[in-house]
Amino acid sequence: MPLPPSSRQLLDIAVEVAREAAATAHRMRVDGVSTVATKSTDTDVVTAADRAVERQVVDALRRLRPTDAVLGEEYGAGDTPTAGPGGVRWIIDPIDGTVNYLYGLPYCAVSLAAEVDGEVVAGVVRNVVTGDEWTATAGGGAYRAGARLHCSTQTDLGQALVATGFGYDPARRSHQARVVAELIPHVRDIRRMGAASLDMCLAAEGRLDAYFEKGLAPWDIAAGGLIAAEAGLRVTGLRGLPPGPDLLLAAPPALFEPLHDRLADLDASGGP
Repeated sequence: MPLPPSSRQLLDIAVEVAREAAATAHRMRVDGVSTVATKSTDTDVVTAADRAVERQVVDALRRLRPTDAVLGEEYGAGDTPTAGPGGVRWIIDPIDGTVNYLYGLPYCAVSLAAEVDGEVVAGVVRNVVTGDEWTATAGGGAYRAGARLHCSTQTDLGQALVATGFGYDPARRSHQARVVAELIPHVRDIRRMGAASLDMCLAAEGRLDAYFEKGLAPWDIAAGGLIAAEAGLRVTGLRGLPPGPDLLLAAPPALFEPLHDRLADLDASGGP
């Protein structure tokens, strides 16, 4: 029986595939792209590029690792197998920040991660427009352009620049807006840029101090969450829960408890 692939080997594959996918997404944006459908609400858009890029990634992974499972945002698990014990599952967000992509804003990314036995072990996030690329392996650190990343050393929540995002359902947005309104007097400022994976990568670099959001899916979290954690951020949910749809919080150790407690008091994981 062949040895299972190492995290480094899986990362090499992820980087190769993500770079090609980002090039396709960029080319399609230059050529012009339009909304082809909506998903959960009228503002939750999917473009032809989202679907084309995910199909390209799936096809590439099938050529390179035909027995692996794949989970993607647009096609779900499709007709790929389920990863058994020791098996690899790839988690794809073909274009994180689709609304930014649709409007030509340079804050959107291809996100690709490899998971083994339920643990993400390798991940890459590549900005479609700028070509900036962040990578990580479990236990191996997080990197951009060859430099190892370290999260913010800020210790005062009142001086922290915190990023967040909003869902597409109007009732959820209203709840999230109330949380932000109550939080903003207690931090330096809030940023909402529209791509969860990139927010986590900027937090990994210390260009943001922390990030939180309710309503994220596995493809939103997988690669960016690993990169953030490997840069030293604590990546969790609230009240001991793992990061997930109820909430993801990524914060440096010194900021984690005060920001966690403030978000818990504000019921950031609650609402619709």
